Amino acid sequence: MNVNQLQKVKEGRGFIAALDQSGGSSPKALARYGIPEDAYSTSDEMFGLIHDMRTRIITSPGFGGDRVIGAILFADTMRRRIDGVGSARYLWRERGVVPFLKVDEGLDGERDGVQLMKPMAGLDDLLDEGRESAVFGTKMRSVIKMADREGIEANVEQQFEVGERILAAGMMPILEPEVDINSPEKAEAEDMLLRAILARLGRLGDSGVMFKLTLPSRDDLYVELVGHPNVVRVAALSGGYDHAEACERLARQRGMVASFSRALLEGLAVDQSQEEFDAALGRLVGNVFAASVT
Repeated sequence: MNVNQLQKVKEGRGFIAALDQSGGSSPKALARYGIPEDAYSTSDEMFGLIHDMRTRIITSPGFGGDRVIGAILFADTMRRRIDGVGSARYLWRERGVVPFLKVDEGLDGERDGVQLMKPMAGLDDLLDEGRESAVFGTKMRSVIKMADREGIEANVEQQFEVGERILAAGMMPILEPEVDINSPEKAEAEDMLLRAILARLGRLGDSGVMFKLTLPSRDDLYVELVGHPNVVRVAALSGGYDHAEACERLARQRGMVASFSRALLEGLAVDQSQEEFDAALGRLVGNVFAASVT
């Protein structure tokens, strides 16, 4: 594990950008950017357009290590190049941004109020590829829809089990048991989630993990996690909140930093001039940074 990257992840001021839209979410991301589905006909064309968009973001002057701690990439992005350099290496060498990789393969169907991650048969190979591509850490998402204790405990256990495999491979895992912001039991589910995480952290020994959690209904709910000796960093996902509300909610959470996707890129468009694009992204990055360090 890169010591300089670990120090930045632990102590750096800023946030983690989520640039990891996969095959299922890429069409919506492109549509928000102003590229409709009829503009491409194959998945290769779609991923090429996504990479063009991400390259424009990553190379923009406002997207740098002074305000962005890390960036989460999809595997396709990791395998592509920016200015002739592998995307993960470019992030760290040229931008000072720590690269992470999305490793989950999507969600299983809902059971006991949660959606667990699908089995990851190719995880070991993907971790090997990530290390070879200079990726520092990983991220994996599961979802909690209801305050079902058994479901939440199973969700947390799965996240930790896979996280420990990632630690054993020499990489830093971001565990993301997302609570659906539209859940009618959101606050209760978050309380159950916190208790399950704290109980499971005690079995980590000397190891540390990161978390990416939904902005909570009760402010400062995750302060105990922020200060826990087995927690490297706690990030917040926007989960469907727009840019303004996500930043406003985040600013009330002590110790949490952003890991936004849609809420980070809101209003960026393919037909903006480079000057307009850079100015818009700079404002968005500035707002998310400010909310993350408040």
